[in-house]
Amino acid sequence: MNKSSFFSGQPLLGQILKLIPEHIFRQVVKEHDSDRYYKKFRTYEHFVTMLYSCMHDCTSLRELVTGMQAHYNKLGHLDVACVPRRSTLSDANNSRDARFFESLFFKLHQYLFGVLPDSLKGKSPAERIFLMDSTTISLFSDIMRGAGMYGADGRKKGGAKAHVLLKMNNLMPEIVFITDAKENDRIFMNHIDLPKGAILVFDRGYETFSQWDEWTQKGITWVTMLKAKNFYNVLADRPVKESEEQKGVLSDSEIMLGRGTKNTTKIIRARLVTYVDFKTGDVFEFLTNNFRFSPSTIAAFYKKRWAIESFFKQYKQNNPVKYFLGDSINAIKIQLWVAFIKELLVRYIKDQLKRKWSYANLSSMIRHHLMNYINLFAFLNDPDRTLIKLLEPNKTQLYLFPT
Repeated sequence: MNKSSFFSGQPLLGQILKLIPEHIFRQVVKEHDSDRYYKKFRTYEHFVTMLYSCMHDCTSLRELVTGMQAHYNKLGHLDVACVPRRSTLSDANNSRDARFFESLFFKLHQYLFGVLPDSLKGKSPAERIFLMDSTTISLFSDIMRGAGMYGADGRKKGGAKAHVLLKMNNLMPEIVFITDAKENDRIFMNHIDLPKGAILVFDRGYETFSQWDEWTQKGITWVTMLKAKNFYNVLADRPVKESEEQKGVLSDSEIMLGRGTKNTTKIIRARLVTYVDFKTGDVFEFLTNNFRFSPSTIAAFYKKRWAIESFFKQYKQNNPVKYFLGDSINAIKIQLWVAFIKELLVRYIKDQLKRKWSYANLSSMIRHHLMNYINLFAFLNDPDRTLIKLLEPNKTQLYLFPT
């Protein structure tokens, strides 16, 4: 493979932008009329600037603008006419509707990863598991209403909350919903629309019996944990095999579950699996509407919920969501949505590579070479060989005068 195989006519960022089809971008711009009232700083230039900021982990407007100015001669290859001033970018973050970036995320997700089928029948359990949870992103101002304790000055820091439905087999967010941190997690449940056969795993915070019943009617399996305030009557004790006991299963029961008081009228039929972790001695009580899977399988499903915690940790570590480029709700949402779009693009690139990368290493490698003219996939499949080929001296000796 010669040098030309590793060189590219576009910097890495330009090649990443090519993963977003032009017709999709134009369609979303038209839907939101997001170029209206803007003479120079188009939606595309705004998006490229924010994506550069996210991929380069910029923490201030000055860092972002000066960073792009340093690559001024390369911006033409990104179809960016000029570097925006800090005031121009700040105004755009405040005024251009963040719903454009939200729509672009979902359109791009559909294009790169497809849509869920009407039914997951015949798929393995690992392909049918979805994880639901939320994470709070603290803000230094009270522009979005936060959660938790009040500060010494009597004010509460602001906070944004990202509600996420994650697909277990590829750790890709299927649904994202951004609210103030003070909002209850249960509001996200109305946005969940899964096909028949799906397995939905979530923590204690998502207790809404009517929604659980609706999912049961749709053929969706749900798995969660029993709340301390719940009351229940045991309808039948199910036999536990010795092999299940050896895995930590203590009991398996069919119950009628209530909430609040023993005389509550809010009840639901469920299955209660009691499980002990032999390593720690902790006892867990799992609830589910599925009476077919073995009790140890139900416990294993809930253990997989920690994958979404790892996703949130990775999202915060690899994206600039500690420092925001604006102090308005709109600006904060734009930055969060662009970070989710970056997640889609990096994970798509990761899936296309022959070389196995961790997400953190791949994201870091892209950041360091973001504006270099290197073939994206050739470089990431074999970075050492690519750099050696690019740096080795030309073996053909050129002479100033004929010999």
